[in-house]
Amino acid sequence: MSTYFRTTQTGFQMPALIYPTNSLAPVISQTTIEYHYGKHLQAYVDNLNKYIADSDYENMTLREIVAQAPPGPLFNNAGQVLNHSLYFEQFTPAPPGNNRPTGNLKEFIHFDFGSFDIFKRKMEDAAASFFGSGWIWLTQEESGKLNISGYKNGDNPIRHRLTPLFGIDLWEHAYYLDYQNRRAEHVHRLWNIVDWEMIESRLDI
Repeated sequence: MSTYFRTTQTGFQMPALIYPTNSLAPVISQTTIEYHYGKHLQAYVDNLNKYIADSDYENMTLREIVAQAPPGPLFNNAGQVLNHSLYFEQFTPAPPGNNRPTGNLKEFIHFDFGSFDIFKRKMEDAAASFFGSGWIWLTQEESGKLNISGYKNGDNPIRHRLTPLFGIDLWEHAYYLDYQNRRAEHVHRLWNIVDWEMIESRLDI
């Protein structure tokens, strides 16, 4: 993970945001970023370091922990650290006017979904029908095929041998301060701040 690193002294550390906390407003407010990133993610990182201390997982990478840890507190926190690491780096405060995928990502989306608009609708439909807390991910199979997958709680694509490309956080802490119960509105507005170059960089080509 480019945004997470470790030292033998301190374990996993919080990544630095690549944009100011107020720069994604009005899609995501500064208050939400400060709570979501500054408190919720910090708690996952702190818990992960607590659970790996003096264990067989202490010298593993984050992806290795997520792939190998048994269900329970260690996996839950490792999964959420990984999910949020990808989540916070996939947005940009200054997207281009016509904010759509280009290049290889555009070709992959058109091949597997028919068009970008169809893909967007399928992502939004998956988020709308998802019950409870979790994530909707655009994923890539080893064959290269793209899929839309939903995961409960801290589960994630890497656990299922898939590559995570673009994730929508459906936990209430991601949107409730800004949108209350209007989760669908939050999901719809996220398209305005997606950094498609970052998403494309995650493709396995």
